[in-house]
Amino acid sequence: MYQLTFSMDEFLAEYWQKKPTIIKGGFKHFIDPISPDELAGLAMEEEVDSRYIARQGKEWDVKHGPLSFDHVPEDNWSFTVQAVNHWHEGAARLVTPFRALPGWLFDDLMVSYSTPGGGVGPHIDQYDVFIVQGSGKRHWRVGPKKDDYEEEFGHPALRHVKGFDPIIDEILEAGDILYIPPGFPHDGYAIETAMSFSIGFRSPKKQELLSSFADYVIANDIGDVHYHNPKLHARKASGAIPANEFADLEGMLRSLMDHPQLMRRWLGEHLSNNRHDLDVIAAEPPWQQAEIYQFLESGEALKRLGGLRAFYYPEQPHVVFINGETYELPEECGVAATYLCDEENITQNLLGKLLDHPAFIALLTQLVNQGYWYPVE
Repeated sequence: MYQLTFSMDEFLAEYWQKKPTIIKGGFKHFIDPISPDELAGLAMEEEVDSRYIARQGKEWDVKHGPLSFDHVPEDNWSFTVQAVNHWHEGAARLVTPFRALPGWLFDDLMVSYSTPGGGVGPHIDQYDVFIVQGSGKRHWRVGPKKDDYEEEFGHPALRHVKGFDPIIDEILEAGDILYIPPGFPHDGYAIETAMSFSIGFRSPKKQELLSSFADYVIANDIGDVHYHNPKLHARKASGAIPANEFADLEGMLRSLMDHPQLMRRWLGEHLSNNRHDLDVIAAEPPWQQAEIYQFLESGEALKRLGGLRAFYYPEQPHVVFINGETYELPEECGVAATYLCDEENITQNLLGKLLDHPAFIALLTQLVNQGYWYPVE
């Protein structure tokens, strides 16, 4: 089990989205949760998002997965795999210590393998990231946040920034953690063959929220009402849009958002959608409700699928949002949300009397059959 050596409350107060920092020994006695061979195996899979980056002088080479490692140079290259927590249970455990942060902000665990000199070049990200150094050593430089960094493109797939004066310039060793908030340029390269583990938190953009809400409104046939004005008066300037008519049209648009329950449902489904593929395997043959009951009653446990996004509103804990869908239980099952969304494993001891509620067992059986929860081996 991985355990942080620092207080998350103190970290949030001093650093979160304020300034980058290095936490030496953030994990004690850190051991890579996945081997280079296992990571390379994932990078060869069609459904896994991976990338190969190599540098020769000022020239960069980028390939997107599935990758092959038949003809790679000796040094100055690396490869990355996104959402490794979806595909490797051991690697997924590295995310657990960061569950003190909002789950809806968490994006994924990216893992990189680098030969000496390997890296992706100086760049700026728009998300918060904790980069945990695994085996090997890596030199990191982080610059100040500014609006006028000049971009350069060593390759069409890479958005680099030109030089910056570092405010952090250090070598990371196993267990060290580098935190970088959005907007700070950074550049890291391996001094020796190295593994790095990036726990990323990505906040939604205004544009993204508006686009998603518009799609939801259209898909659910909401607001299919035309503008009406039975008090219309004749006018001389037919091309004008009077202030009162602008206000009416603006009011039509704003009225779509004046439905708290509608907004809650849309946002719950939107935030629980996943940007990365999940390793979903539907149960075959399907479980019956009595089998799920007996399985848990016998002391066995069900584990949540790695990377599955599941959320709820504390004011409505009987409604849960899982992988972009809404599931509603009777109100007396309200505590179910905390078990489904806050916990990684479900057991009889955790559920208590809820195990005897038919509606909860019916939902849990459905979720197991969909592959969202599975028996712990």
